[in-house]
Amino acid sequence: MNHSALAAFLKSRRDRIRPSDVGLPTGPRRRVPGLRREEVAHLAGLSADYYTELERGRGAQPSAQVLAALARALRLNGDERDHLFHLADRPLPAAAHGPTSHVQPGLLGLLDQLTATPAQVITDLHETLVQNPLAAALIGRPPALHGPEASFVYRWFTDPKARSLYPPEDHPHHSRVFVADLQAVAARRGSDRQVSQMVAMLRGHSREFATLWDTHDVALRRADHKRIVHPALGVIELDCHSLFSEDGRQRLLWFSAPPGTEGAAQLRLLSVIGTQDMTSSTLA
Repeated sequence: MNHSALAAFLKSRRDRIRPSDVGLPTGPRRRVPGLRREEVAHLAGLSADYYTELERGRGAQPSAQVLAALARALRLNGDERDHLFHLADRPLPAAAHGPTSHVQPGLLGLLDQLTATPAQVITDLHETLVQNPLAAALIGRPPALHGPEASFVYRWFTDPKARSLYPPEDHPHHSRVFVADLQAVAARRGSDRQVSQMVAMLRGHSREFATLWDTHDVALRRADHKRIVHPALGVIELDCHSLFSEDGRQRLLWFSAPPGTEGAAQLRLLSVIGTQDMTSSTLA
């Protein structure tokens, strides 16, 4: 691992980003045009001390998950992301999917502009890649899981805690929507091992999933009306919208409520409450 080259590269990428590019206030006392170290750490979900050590050319070799988070926080393009992995002496992620996937620049650029509404980018298997602060405040940050457990769809049918996000009477609807969406993804991916293994595991674990899968209903989830259970604000009624990447492998989700509705008022309160005491599960 080339510590000094990695440190120099991280600093150079940090210096070129303006706070407004990532939805942060400029502030009157900012002495440099780029981001501060603690801001990069916050965006990547790391401790400020850990990131500072990386920029000083010290510390342990960062994991692939840390590198992927830094690539998103620093808005690296594909070549820059690959260079970051090479400097850290880590192999490039072999899979095009999963929590370490590189967020497609077009979706990330749009996410940066959505500062007044909850929004996040997920994979087609509902693995959260990046979310804005309001999304974290609404649905919580995703648990640090890998493999099938990183998928919210998988957790929906295997972990009862995942279902606390929605009122119990809405669970059958979401189960149908998730399975129909997964059917469409499986067809588009073809003979994909990741999907086939997930389907096999879910069929063996969940009778509900197996029954729904055998209906062969197919429908990509492009929009939906949701009631989300929030620990402080109660049930929030929102519309969920999806924008698909060109290859269909990633989606930008954002939540909105018509002006003048209770949901709109609750979203305004959400920005005040922040992310304290949120749930550990996330919608995907």
